[in-house]
Amino acid sequence: MKLGSVLGGRWGRGVVWAAAGVVLGLGALAWRAEADEDKPANLSCAFAEGASWTYETGAFQSKPPNPLSFAIADIDLERQTATLRATPGAEAGKLSVVRAINANHYLEVVNEGFLNLTTVYDKDEKAGKHPAVHSRHFGLLGSPVFAQYTGFCTDE
Repeated sequence: MKLGSVLGGRWGRGVVWAAAGVVLGLGALAWRAEADEDKPANLSCAFAEGASWTYETGAFQSKPPNPLSFAIADIDLERQTATLRATPGAEAGKLSVVRAINANHYLEVVNEGFLNLTTVYDKDEKAGKHPAVHSRHFGLLGSPVFAQYTGFCTDE
C-alpha cells in the first residue's frame, strides 16, 4: 500500500510532497549556512574589458568602455546587504544582494533611479579569483547609455 493512499489519496500525496519539500529546504538552508562561512566579507573588483553603448540620432552607437574598479564591502549575505566603495574616502553606496547558485548579484539603485548590477561568481580555485560581470543602465541628457564589463574580484 502506498503512503499517499494511507494518508487519504490526493491530499495524502500533497502531505508527502510538502514534507519532502520541508526536509529538502532545511538541508538547503544548512548547506547555505555552511557555504556562507567561506564567502568573503569584502571584495576588490577590476573590470578591464567590455563595451558601452549610447543612443544617438535614432541608433545605438558602440564603443569600448574605460576600465573601472571598485570595492564591494561589508557583505552580509544573511541580511542581503553590502556597500560599494568607488574610490577611497568616497561615501559608500548601498547595495542589495540577490543570492544565486554559485554567484551573488549586487544591485545598486542610484539617486536618479538608474541601475548598476554586478554579478560575482564563486572563486575559480585555479585562478584564485572570482569571475565577475558588471552592467550599468543609465541615461545622459535624456539618451540611454548602458555598458557591460567583464573582470574579476578578489577577496580582501
